[in-house]
Amino acid sequence: MSMFCYQCQETAKNEGCTVVGVCGKKDDVANIQDLLIYTTKGISQIVKKGDLDVKTLNELNHEMLTSLFMTITNANFDRKAVENQIKKMLSLRDELVKDLDLDELHDSATFQVSTSDEMEEKANSDEVGVLATENVDVRSLRELITYGLKGLAAYAEHAVNIGKEEGEIYDFVYEALAATLDDSLSADDLTALTLKTGEYGVKAMALLDEANTSKYGNPEITEVNIGVKDNPAILISGHDLVDLEMLLEQTKGTGVDVYTHGEMLPGHYYPAFKKYDNFVGNYGGSWWKQITEFETFNGPILFTTNCIVPPKSDEVKSRIYTTGAAGFPGCEHIVPDENGKKDFSIIIEQAKSLKSPEEIETGKIVGGFAHNQVVELADKVVEAVKSGAIKQFFVMAGCDGRMKSREYYTEFAEKLPEDTVILTAGCAKYRYNKLNLGDIGGIPRVLDAGQCNDSYSLAVIALKLKEIFELNDINDLPISYNIAWYEQKAVIVLLALLSLGVKDIHLGPTLPAFLSENVANVLVDKFGIAGIGEVEDDLKLFLG
Repeated sequence: MSMFCYQCQETAKNEGCTVVGVCGKKDDVANIQDLLIYTTKGISQIVKKGDLDVKTLNELNHEMLTSLFMTITNANFDRKAVENQIKKMLSLRDELVKDLDLDELHDSATFQVSTSDEMEEKANSDEVGVLATENVDVRSLRELITYGLKGLAAYAEHAVNIGKEEGEIYDFVYEALAATLDDSLSADDLTALTLKTGEYGVKAMALLDEANTSKYGNPEITEVNIGVKDNPAILISGHDLVDLEMLLEQTKGTGVDVYTHGEMLPGHYYPAFKKYDNFVGNYGGSWWKQITEFETFNGPILFTTNCIVPPKSDEVKSRIYTTGAAGFPGCEHIVPDENGKKDFSIIIEQAKSLKSPEEIETGKIVGGFAHNQVVELADKVVEAVKSGAIKQFFVMAGCDGRMKSREYYTEFAEKLPEDTVILTAGCAKYRYNKLNLGDIGGIPRVLDAGQCNDSYSLAVIALKLKEIFELNDINDLPISYNIAWYEQKAVIVLLALLSLGVKDIHLGPTLPAFLSENVANVLVDKFGIAGIGEVEDDLKLFLG
C-alpha cells in the first residue's frame, strides 16, 4: 500500500484507503499529513516532559491547532502547504528545546528534515503513520483520541479567531497527543483518556459558543432564502464566521451578493449579519453536492475550512479560493495580514466579471434553534410534552456524505410520527431540512441549532429539559439519538456526548473503521453504542 487512512466514514470498504483517498487525497498528501501529526505528538511530549507553562507558548499553541485542523478530512489537499507547516512546527520545536535538558525523547520529537525529499522519505518510514502502532486495540484507541483532538482543534481555532482561548484546552491537547506515544499506557488508561477528550470537547464547544454569541449575538429563528437574485455573487463555504464577517464588510455596496453554502448556512441565524443587504441566501445543499452546484453558481467560491471536494474542471478550480486551514493546489490561498485582516478584493473583482448564479431551487428554510432560542420557547415545549403533543425528540445531528445508504436518514425523518421533533446540527440536516414536516403547535418539527460545533446547543437543551422535568439522569428524557457521522468533528461531538453520560446512541451509516472489535465492544457494553439497520426496524426500536 502507498498510504493508509481510515479516519472518515467513507474510507474504502470501511477498512482503509491504501492507494488514494475516497475524499480525493493523494497518497503523498496523506503521508505528509501523517508526518505533520507525528510532529505534533513529538512537540507535545517536549511540552509535557519539560513541564512548560502553556500560557507562554502563544504561537506554538495556535500553530498546534492549525496543524491538527489541516489534517481533517477534506480540509487541505495542498502538499506544499502541509510541508510548510511541518517546517514551521520544527522551527518552533527547535526554539523550544534550546534551554531544556530532556532525556529519552521519542523520535517524533527529535527528527530533522529540511527538503521535500527528506520529508517524503521520513513520511514513508515505518515509524510514521497509523500502522506504526502494531497492537490493533491500542492503535484504535490512539486514533480515536487523535481524531477527537482534530475535531476539538477545529472548534478551538474558530474561537481563537474571535479572540477567545483557554490555557487548559491547550494543556490537554499536549497531554493527550503525548500520551499516544506512551507505550506504558494500558487500554484502560487510553479508554479513560478517550472520555477525557470528550470532556475537553465540551469545553471547546462551550468556548466557541461563547465566542460566537458574544460577538454576533444569539442565533434566532430565521427564514433563509434558497432562490437567487440577478446580481453577481460569491459563495462562502466552511465554518469560520470571522471570514464571513470580513467578506460581508468588503462586499457591501459593491453590487456583489453573498450566499452561504453547506455548513455556513447558520451564519444567517446570527443577528449581527442581518444588517448586510447583500447577504441574500443559501445556495444548494450539502458539501458533496458541490461538484454540480459549483458549476451552476457561476461565481467564485471561498472555502474557509474543510468540506472541499476536488473540482472536476479547471473552470471551477479557477473560481475556488481557500483561507485558514483549507487549501487546494492551484487555488489562490488568502492569508491574513499582521493584524489578522484578510483582503478578499481579488475574489470580489472576479465575481463582478462573472454571471449571476443559476437558480436551482426556490423557497425558504427555517433555522436558528440554538440553545438560547429554544430555552426562550421552553414553556411552550414543556407544555407540548406534558400534554402529549410531543411524544419524543430525535437528535439527528452530524454529517452528510455521498453514500447512497445515507438516504436512510431522509426516509427515517419522513416516517417519524407527527408527534415527534427532530433536533439537528451539522450538515446532516440537508437530508431533511427541506422536507415539509410541519409543526406541533407552532413548534417546527425540525429544529436546526446550526453548524456541527453547535451540537453543543443540543446538549445544553437536553440538560435544561432534564432540569425542568427534575430528572436525575439525562437518559430518562424522551430523547433518542440517531446520529450520522463523516469526519473528525463528528468524532469529538460523539465523545462529548459520551462524556456527558448520554447512552444508547445509534451511529451510522457505518461504525468507524478505526474501532477495533474489542474497542467497539467496550463502547457497546458501556455506552450502548449501536449502528443502524432498516428504517422500519429502527423506528420500532426507538418508539418501543
